[in-house]
Amino acid sequence: MPPPRDQQLLVKAARLYYEEGRSQNEIATTLQVSRSSVSRMLTAARERGIVRIQINDPSGRDMDLENQLTSRFGLKDSRVAETHSHDRPLSRVGDLGARWLLDNLQPGQQIGVSWGHGLQSVVQHIPDEGGLDVEVLPLVGGLSAVDSAISGEELVRDLAGRVGGQYLRLHAPALLTSKAGRDVLLAEPTIQKALDAARRAQIAIVGIGSAGQGSSAALVRAMNLSHEEKGRFEAAKPVGDICARFFDADGTPLTGPTDDRVLGVSLADLASIPTVAGVAAGPEKAGGVLGALRTRALDVLVCDSSLARALLAREAG
Repeated sequence: MPPPRDQQLLVKAARLYYEEGRSQNEIATTLQVSRSSVSRMLTAARERGIVRIQINDPSGRDMDLENQLTSRFGLKDSRVAETHSHDRPLSRVGDLGARWLLDNLQPGQQIGVSWGHGLQSVVQHIPDEGGLDVEVLPLVGGLSAVDSAISGEELVRDLAGRVGGQYLRLHAPALLTSKAGRDVLLAEPTIQKALDAARRAQIAIVGIGSAGQGSSAALVRAMNLSHEEKGRFEAAKPVGDICARFFDADGTPLTGPTDDRVLGVSLADLASIPTVAGVAAGPEKAGGVLGALRTRALDVLVCDSSLARALLAREAG
């Protein structure tokens, strides 16, 4: 331990600098020491615990969890909303996702959008200010099986209106009751054009579903699977979906009827888009989001702290 007099000198220098906002030159004059001595004193004050620096992020982000997610899953970036038990995580994640999108979306770009409550929250948090000359593209057809407010068609139009861009319609349902019906629509030139444009997007933002929960369960019901088909689907152990494309815990896309009846981009198509951000909230989404990360289709994850911790715990286990 330093002598008491030295300790008191470090405290005095620290108070002058951090509490009173004095410059190092002013402190040097006051304490009758050199400026370089003041610099060493402030460093010593931090090293000895006299000064503890705490950074409070007004955006409500947990940067430590962001760094862990980015490193653990090989992401380009991540955004984690710091949430507590009384918070509404979806709203906080939506706000953070909107800010990420506005920070990364450049004029003249094409952005692909899927569907879901997470995406709806993101779009709702984008200010209706316009000014961005972008084109918003649907990644998947309309979803009559779920709430129309969270369908891709509605979100594409709403987002384009808020950022002041153009948008392209995909005049087709996302889900068909047979592969043959889906293939007939895929042969239509207007539908081919819309999906080809989506595949060429520079950036995409997608919701992540968890198998058996909420809208993901509604998707399966809408496919009108036979008893045998449903049995094969469940035997494949799906954990989640992106753009109505299901995958297992290893991130392997599921083939068969649940894939053949979807009209939208594939997971491989998503992986070819330069930047794809996934949005999800709540620890109950951990299984689906972990599988989504393992598909390698995602470059960015926007989530809340409870989900981030659940993901890291599962990956460590």
